[in-house]
Amino acid sequence: ASEDAALAFEGDQLTANVGCNGMGGPWRTDGGRLLAGPLAQTEMFCDGPEWAQENAASALLVAAPELSIDGDRLTLRSRGHFAELERVDTSQQTQ
Repeated sequence: ASEDAALAFEGDQLTANVGCNGMGGPWRTDGGRLLAGPLAQTEMFCDGPEWAQENAASALLVAAPELSIDGDRLTLRSRGHFAELERVDTSQQTQ
């Protein structure tokens, strides 16, 4: 996975970027599942591994994946895809 991949939750909106296009939309949880969408997505041409990762991330987010949190680690898992994400405190990063 791309080191630049990111998933952010701000209020009732999420944004995601795996390295090429960005996507975002409303989210909520229900019964241990992440319900995201409808998601809007930019449509720039992407090639190579970023394209495959972007398609997998999009499919995962719209599949109502099971979610679990262990400390700073969030795991999303559906029948076809899974992602393990680590929380990063962006308030300490300089621009």
